[in-house]
Amino acid sequence: MSVVDPLAVPATPLTRPPTSVLPPAQRTPSFVLSASNRSYKHQYANIYFARLQLLRKYVLARARRRWKDVSGKLCYIIGTVYMDMPLKPNVLEDIGRDVSLSPCATSAHKYHSPDDQVMLEDESGRIVLVGERLRAASLVTGVIVGVLGIETNGGEFEIVDVCYAGMAPQPSKGLEWAKQKQKDSTMDVDGALGEGQGDEWVALVSGLEIGAPSPADAQIQMLIEYLSGEAGGPDDQAICSRISRLVIAGNSFSHSVSASGGGNEDEKEKRRYGHDPANFSHHPTLTLSAHLLDIARSMPVHILPGASDPAGTLLPQQPFPRAMFRGASAYASFSCETNPTYIRVGPPSSFVPPAPETGKGKQKASASTSKGAPPPESGPSRTILVSSGQPVEDMYKYLPSPPHTRLALACESLKWRHLAPTAPDTLWCHPYFAQDPFVLAETPDVYVVGNQPAFGTRTGGKGMEGEGGEKRCRVVLVPAFRKTGVVVLLNLRTLAVRTLQFAVDGMGGAGEAT
Repeated sequence: MSVVDPLAVPATPLTRPPTSVLPPAQRTPSFVLSASNRSYKHQYANIYFARLQLLRKYVLARARRRWKDVSGKLCYIIGTVYMDMPLKPNVLEDIGRDVSLSPCATSAHKYHSPDDQVMLEDESGRIVLVGERLRAASLVTGVIVGVLGIETNGGEFEIVDVCYAGMAPQPSKGLEWAKQKQKDSTMDVDGALGEGQGDEWVALVSGLEIGAPSPADAQIQMLIEYLSGEAGGPDDQAICSRISRLVIAGNSFSHSVSASGGGNEDEKEKRRYGHDPANFSHHPTLTLSAHLLDIARSMPVHILPGASDPAGTLLPQQPFPRAMFRGASAYASFSCETNPTYIRVGPPSSFVPPAPETGKGKQKASASTSKGAPPPESGPSRTILVSSGQPVEDMYKYLPSPPHTRLALACESLKWRHLAPTAPDTLWCHPYFAQDPFVLAETPDVYVVGNQPAFGTRTGGKGMEGEGGEKRCRVVLVPAFRKTGVVVLLNLRTLAVRTLQFAVDGMGGAGEAT
């Protein structure tokens, strides 16, 4: 009989950091559609009007500071960008296709073409923008900008400079905490995971795509065992114990695939007119529920819907019904979030609950407290803005690549103070009437974009400054897990990031055979 070394037992039991989700700040918008704003009778033009009214004052203030010494015939105007693009989806073409008219050529991957026109509009009208400066500017439909230039003889406006709203204010306490470790414009990437015994990490993953034809079942199981502390040796388990929670940023399910494999033309015609045979499979839901239950037993979990998930198409996507995840829904630390969503994380000492009440009013008092103003903080907190990636993917179609990248567009949206400027033009969203919740009232500490082709991150540096001085926001692109097997770890104290890849011999990425 062979002698096996006994398992090493740590001197002190391993425990996860006791972080908690804090109530949102007063200026943080809610993406939950309640009975008061769930209305579809309004026109989408109201969103553009509300957006212009909210952001025009910030653009005007920066334009006055930037161009205060400009004289002569130059002037500046402020309005909403509109991109006239022949390859952009057009409802009239959809109607023409239904009556057998030949549609124009379209591109599923890019709206950009040499025939595009950039326009600026406000309540008074619309004017075409021209000039070499347009090539360097990253402009998409819906951005509120100020442009400096002169009107040409042809009635166009030739621009020489562009001004945005700039990054929104950032809570000073969070900024001081960030500067405690960040003395330069760069932050640690793929550094030591165990740095600082008190450091707390958040795991970020997206694109599990349960139910795909080439699933990443082995890699997902490896991820679950790692997060729950069942994989690796004592050192790995000690490092894993510093991960306080998991955020799943959309596309947990794969796109629906017909059980008949697509079928012939007769079957497609039947499905078109509502005679779709029963081909729904509940196995992906059961599989994901089992995975989430294994993780929820070990740490808090936040799950967002995505483009391929069984959720509404309009942004903001509403949370999954908790009941669909069975056992995981029994845990109070399991949260179904909207897409996008703000997650404010901090130590338990940051939240002082009110004195408990007795009687029937106890539960009601607790619920009302969570919706009220946040209590005074006794410690630092982090605000994480998470998106499943639809806004960045849609903006990416407006611009040529290279030179424009998804990471650069995510950073640009912070300077625009808007999370999804192309909504509602080419990105479907709810028809808000008197508000635009995608306007950034405050700059988050971290902006997470899920379901991207590859990992990317950027923070600080030139061009990220805004109102009230330099802002620090860590932008993280989280790749699709099924294709890459990559999970991103975020340090809540230093905002350093690290990537871990789970792979199987003989497979490339997470599920494709080599």
